[in-house]
Amino acid sequence: MGTDLYWDKTLWEEQAEAFTIQIGWAKKYKLPVVIHCRESIDQTIELLAPMADKNLKGVFHCFSGTYEQAKKITGLGFYLGLGGVSTFKNGGMDLVIPNLELDTILLETDSPYLAPVPHRGKRNSPEYIPLIAARIAELKSISTEELQRMTTFNAQRLFNQV
Repeated sequence: MGTDLYWDKTLWEEQAEAFTIQIGWAKKYKLPVVIHCRESIDQTIELLAPMADKNLKGVFHCFSGTYEQAKKITGLGFYLGLGGVSTFKNGGMDLVIPNLELDTILLETDSPYLAPVPHRGKRNSPEYIPLIAARIAELKSISTEELQRMTTFNAQRLFNQV
């Protein structure tokens, strides 16, 4: 679910209404949400904030925002999905990831898009998760094993597996 202002900015009100309804369903059925927000991260945070409570959890899929946006998102109790953009030379995530708390991070792909370096521009695949993990571990100055352990635990916690 989510919002997207990349292709069309004229239907924001309809997107906001659908988003609000879907958040209501997630809370009612106690399900986590995976939020897509392309070119609409600030608007989505603003829309989500009044609805966020202990009965709502989820992840901001394909996060590539600023540290300030990350703090707002994690402050609402949400995770940050980190993928191929984390490996891009000019993606900007090298300035954000070192400051993120490990208990707020999930690893993900955006298959078939946003393949990590050295596969950038090609079809993405879940098999590239180790490349993403290695880069994030490097930026966090921790072992890949520690990152994998923590992000696995975070995913299990999000999807009610622990």
